[in-house]
Amino acid sequence: MAAKLKKGDKVVVIAGRDKGTEGEIEKVLPSEGRAVVSGVNTVIRHTRQSQTSQGGRVPKSLPIDLSNLALVDPDQGGATRVGFRMEEGKKVRFAKKSGVTIDG
Repeated sequence: MAAKLKKGDKVVVIAGRDKGTEGEIEKVLPSEGRAVVSGVNTVIRHTRQSQTSQGGRVPKSLPIDLSNLALVDPDQGGATRVGFRMEEGKKVRFAKKSGVTIDG
């Protein structure tokens, strides 16, 4: 299946606890169908002090399901779906809301 969302894309959460939150994709896990988004699905992890790190309560972003994410339209803002089309012999992604090419 084609990659509709990629690392570095600005996305908005459309379902779940963080609904309406915007962030940037830090990592995509295609085999699990999940992605790590900065500032979304954040939990507190307690770490033990060691010689190299201070330790304490560390916030960490956990993966969120790709079905709960939508690309932010670069032209109009808000959530949009992603489509594919051929431009100059290359397959590029575009925002279905405004028709703007995302990459390419």
